[in-house]
Amino acid sequence: MFSDPEHNIEQFAVDPGSKVVDLGSGAGFYSLALSKVVGSSGKVYAVDVQQELLTKLKNESIRQGVSNIEIIWGDIEHRNGTMLADNSIDRVIIANTLFQITHKEEVLAEARRILKPKGTVLCIDWTDSFGGLGPPNHYVFKEDQAEILFRKAGFEFVRKIEAGDHHYGMIYRKS
Repeated sequence: MFSDPEHNIEQFAVDPGSKVVDLGSGAGFYSLALSKVVGSSGKVYAVDVQQELLTKLKNESIRQGVSNIEIIWGDIEHRNGTMLADNSIDRVIIANTLFQITHKEEVLAEARRILKPKGTVLCIDWTDSFGGLGPPNHYVFKEDQAEILFRKAGFEFVRKIEAGDHHYGMIYRKS
């Protein structure tokens, strides 16, 4: 099984009414799935630097009649790149993103800045390259590397989730 956003979000136990940020949202597979979970009283912030992918997400949101996703063109590798307030977000998802960014520490600093005290992050990324899908092996950001990165950034490990045959998934809490 490849990584399934709905299955992964279910394991993250996001509450209706939550404010959730999808850092490096891309075309919004996680954002769209989250929008159903948080409901009309919640909010999903989809943040990405690639405008064409955000446009795709916006068009798909309109097509599906989704109104609780706010699209933010921002650079998650810079402080205040999300343009969200400090301590304002319940949950953050960083899915299939760490392998492709240069300043990983900055992404986690931004996640920590926007998360409320005891807020949580779900990190999902590739374990390997599989049949031309996913990153080349030399770009894969391994699970043990992610653990070190999160701990150094001031997060405490909560638990692993089952994220698919070629992905790992871990939940961390802002400490």
